Amino acid sequence: MALPQRSFEDLVAEGEAAPVDGWDFSWFVGRATEERPPWGYARLVDEATTRARSALDLQTGGGEVLAGIRRAPHIWCATESWPPNAALARDRLSPRGGLVVMAPDGGPLPFADASFDLLTSRHPTVTVWPEIARVLRPGGQYLSQQIGAGSNRGLYEFLMGPQALGNAREPSTHAQTARRCGLVVERLETASLRVEFFDLAAVIAFLRKVIWTVPDFSVDRYRERLRDLHEVIVRDGRFACRSERFLISARKPPAA
Repeated sequence: MALPQRSFEDLVAEGEAAPVDGWDFSWFVGRATEERPPWGYARLVDEATTRARSALDLQTGGGEVLAGIRRAPHIWCATESWPPNAALARDRLSPRGGLVVMAPDGGPLPFADASFDLLTSRHPTVTVWPEIARVLRPGGQYLSQQIGAGSNRGLYEFLMGPQALGNAREPSTHAQTARRCGLVVERLETASLRVEFFDLAAVIAFLRKVIWTVPDFSVDRYRERLRDLHEVIVRDGRFACRSERFLISARKPPAA
């Protein structure tokens, strides 16, 4: 016997009650899927930290990526701007000697010039390239997985209508800015990945968690379009779109 279809209002209530602190997406298991980029960012960070004596993770969220590294550098720090995430990161990283510092995403970074061998960042809201270049030591590396232009465009345009794409998240724009700041771009790769949502609660929780997807999102503001989206999921069994990701690795030239 088929299970009864859950109501729109029940799913709205569940999506609004879902936890949104940190970057742990385990709540979405069975509700949504997203393909993984081919380069394996967590593995790359793990390998890079084993070679670094000092490392800094920018906009660390709840410290999820750093929590998975095998060996902590001699000095390792993380920044986070949202207090609930910073508290999660401290709980994860402090037992291993990691220091979590509150700092605005847009800079400046509260560290001296040439402080770190390695800077990392997964899905930063903004990349302040001059500050990255400033706090890297000569020969140091910046490694980041970023959200590309038009990520989840199918979802946000379903709710908001057609939107100008812009170039702030274009990989080439980031590479050009990094070079202007004196860094050498060693690696730049892109991936377009399938995303599927299997119920409306997952969509609502995602939009509450990844707030830049629909910057003014609230259920009340988008209730009618959410109802339409719910009907699509009921009809098709899923709502599909694509996320865009890119990997960038840049290095500060060694001192002369």
